[in-house]
Amino acid sequence: MSEEIKDLQTEAKEVSQEESMANVNILKKGDIVTGKVIKVDADQAIVDVGYKYDGVIPVKELSSVSIDNASESVEVGQELELKVITIDDNKEKLVLSKRAIEGEKAWNKLSADMENRTVLEAKVAEVVKGGLVVDVGLRGFVPASMVERNFVEDFSDYKGRTLRLRVKEMDREKNKVILSQKDVLDEEFESKKKETLRGLSVGQELTGTVQRLTQFGAFVDIGGVDGLVHISEMAWHHVETPSEVVKEGDQVKVQVLKVDPENERISLSIKATQPGPWQQVSNSIQIGSIVSGTVKRLVQFGAFVEVAPGVEGLVHISQISHRHIATPFEVLKEGQEVQVKVLDMNPDEKRISLSIKETEEAPAREPRQERERAPRQRESVVHEENQGLNLTLGERFGDKLSKFK
Repeated sequence: MSEEIKDLQTEAKEVSQEESMANVNILKKGDIVTGKVIKVDADQAIVDVGYKYDGVIPVKELSSVSIDNASESVEVGQELELKVITIDDNKEKLVLSKRAIEGEKAWNKLSADMENRTVLEAKVAEVVKGGLVVDVGLRGFVPASMVERNFVEDFSDYKGRTLRLRVKEMDREKNKVILSQKDVLDEEFESKKKETLRGLSVGQELTGTVQRLTQFGAFVDIGGVDGLVHISEMAWHHVETPSEVVKEGDQVKVQVLKVDPENERISLSIKATQPGPWQQVSNSIQIGSIVSGTVKRLVQFGAFVEVAPGVEGLVHISQISHRHIATPFEVLKEGQEVQVKVLDMNPDEKRISLSIKETEEAPAREPRQERERAPRQRESVVHEENQGLNLTLGERFGDKLSKFK
């Protein structure tokens, strides 16, 4: 190689170095650079940005939320857009920030998301007092009251979960971003409720989940909307409290009794999906059978006796006792347990005729001679009484009557 060519190559190399130095000299604090991650330590990432020495991204400058290790945010070979935080050529110190670039972009994006009411997804980075911290390109906060539709007592298992959020409030000066998942869930609930209401019809049978109990009934979720099962519609028998029949979380079959879309009210029934007591009694009780029952009501013409839950039959006053009674109150009282015989039944008309006296042995009748003797004895007594009366009158008025002879 000639000396002339070597000189040209040397000159070109020097020019190239001068140009590079010229480029390096214009790098300053606040500049935006692009670099490749070449090493990841626990507390920092080393990046090649084409400068005369490599840059460092401290762990705190990797993410807007707290991370324990740099590897949680970056990996070797990853291309990054970075902001120059500190540059000191004398100490060969070049400090870069990934968080600053992401933060700038995030403010602009979140501002648009808030205006457009966009639903965005973010992972829970920390569980802190009063709520959750999420990574939305910068540090976002979800207050405890805005996490779920229902009250949550313990958020310890929420770290790492992905939430669907809507931006509620932004204050760039205070570096504050408030987000809500509850708003998203509420809107979805309302949408689903309207859809469910439109699809309901009276008589329709559905499976639902008991949400909560009250003194007057139970609220059942039938697919995004709650309907009320009044206590009178919980069972065919009398129910004192809803907890006798169901508990929260139970899966129950219900029938739609009434739908009021305007007021978003739905009336449901559990008992309507079950065989009625009169349907059941026709299989368990036959004419002529003797069953136990409870006196429920007493009236002048008889007694109503419950022979099965929700099934009452009438014992006519003539079927209460073998002896004559003026009213049922003479021999019966409400709540009394009695044995009754089924005389007749018509489940379709919900009527059963019962008898108490048919379950009891009739009192023994007097022998015929005794019955015949009794009238004769009464006649003798009357005759003797008349004789005595005549004698007494004769003796008393005899002297006076003789004067008229």
